[in-house]
Amino acid sequence: MHTKPILVIGATGKTGSRVAAKLQAKGHAVRRGSRGSATPFDWETPATWAPALAGARAAYVTYFPDLAFPGAVEKLESLCETAKDVGVEHLVLLSGRGEHHARLGEQVVRASGVDFTIVRAAWFAQNFSEGYLRDPVLAGILPMPGGDIAEPIVDIDDIADVAVAALTEDGHRGRLYEVTGPRLMTFAEMAEALSAATGRTIRHIPISFDEFHANIEQVGGAFVADVFTAIARETLDGRNAQLAYGVRRALGRPPRDFTDFASDAALAGAWSVAA
Repeated sequence: MHTKPILVIGATGKTGSRVAAKLQAKGHAVRRGSRGSATPFDWETPATWAPALAGARAAYVTYFPDLAFPGAVEKLESLCETAKDVGVEHLVLLSGRGEHHARLGEQVVRASGVDFTIVRAAWFAQNFSEGYLRDPVLAGILPMPGGDIAEPIVDIDDIADVAVAALTEDGHRGRLYEVTGPRLMTFAEMAEALSAATGRTIRHIPISFDEFHANIEQVGGAFVADVFTAIARETLDGRNAQLAYGVRRALGRPPRDFTDFASDAALAGAWSVAA
């Protein structure tokens, strides 16, 4: 077992919290990096980067809120330079499937001079249980653009398992793992699965991208709405309507199905009013 810690950037986020917990459960030394943690890390404060990276043998890298945000790729490039300077041996980057800016971020990591693994993920199942779609699900609706486009939605626990394997096992350096769920599903089919899991009717409501923008703006403001709507326009056009096999390649097992995610999340109280 290595004695040097693994830095988890975004350790309070959806994927980072799981990666940190799974690493710790396996007995690895974990350094949790976030704005409020004992190891401060803030993408908006570059002075926090070197102290967080120094002495770590590897790092799990996620950019909050998304690599599509202005300046994200440039900050990632600076982070990679810092990681190389302080002797980090391996970077595992979470990337987004079908996103132009995410591909630019991948190129930065590939060219960094540090060993890398890239985990390119499909749309998160946990957006329904922990993200901005939880409240609409509680209200019995699923308002999404993209019409009948199908998405191979992926469980974040699978993403975390792939990241942990890449950070702790041999054979993953230099690899790209494109991770999806085991089947394509439309948002209407996801609504049906959520209905079955929760025991309440959840209806998919097809909306325009302008309506999607307005919904997000109410929660996150105009700037966040602009970026996430641009991502939705880019990715919900059919380009991701195909399966990839990164989970099986990395872990030797199939990815979890969305129905299993939904039933487990319901049992855990994800959609109870007190949750």
